Amino acid sequence: MNIGIGLPIGDPATLLTWARRADDGPFHTLGLLDRLVYDNPEPLVALAVLAGATARVRVQTEVLLAPLRDTALLAKQAATLDRMTDGRLTLGLGIGGRNDDHRATGTDPRTRGRRLDAQMATMRRLWHGDPYDEVVGPIGPVPTRIGGPQVLLGGFKPAALERVARWGDGFLAAAAPSWAGGLFDTVRGFWKEYGREGDPRLVAQVNVALGPQHVIDDARTRMHAYYAFTGTPDRMVAGLLTTPAEIRAALTAYADLGVDEVMLYCYGQDPDQVDRMADVV
Repeated sequence: MNIGIGLPIGDPATLLTWARRADDGPFHTLGLLDRLVYDNPEPLVALAVLAGATARVRVQTEVLLAPLRDTALLAKQAATLDRMTDGRLTLGLGIGGRNDDHRATGTDPRTRGRRLDAQMATMRRLWHGDPYDEVVGPIGPVPTRIGGPQVLLGGFKPAALERVARWGDGFLAAAAPSWAGGLFDTVRGFWKEYGREGDPRLVAQVNVALGPQHVIDDARTRMHAYYAFTGTPDRMVAGLLTTPAEIRAALTAYADLGVDEVMLYCYGQDPDQVDRMADVV
């Protein structure tokens, strides 16, 4: 089972330090969240910079809110980043849950799921090198892998889990092991229904903070602000793992569920957490 680092979003200028330390450590992937109406870096731009500053570690959006973006441009951006990193991009996609993000982009939150389905159909076609439509030709570059970069789809509702089998290469679950197991089973069931070969890639995300009390307090404060829109930020903050024993227990539980990778997502800004987590894993 691989272990990745979910990067903090509070200060984009620190992310190069995080990325270089992770690249030198045992970590497989760097992940970055996406919101629009928030003080966070745009993930495709930020991950392009980080990929250029690293040699080995993969870069992953988790999850990029595809319905907020123009489809053809997103396909081109993802293919470019994939090609320039020699296939190190994993494109995690989802629909998001904030109305203000949709208002800022002029998109309709009521049709976001259907829009993502249509986007995936178009992007898969473009990544195969096919024309955009009967009038507009192909939109390059062709990604490293024909058919596009690895796509993980996130979500919790049945329609989102079915979407994994229809369009994705795997599933990204931001859920505790006690909840994630049922989601994984549902995804596997849809995978078989659609006659997909092999198994879906399963990636879990868990929130962590390691270090002195001020590091943990910083993480809790930032998590609370990030999840305030849900109306239940205290519940999210309560799930933060803050000790090596808690993190190891979660990793063991995810491994027992057959997870391929766990993303240790950080909200606290101290980059020394990379080294602390390397000691844990």
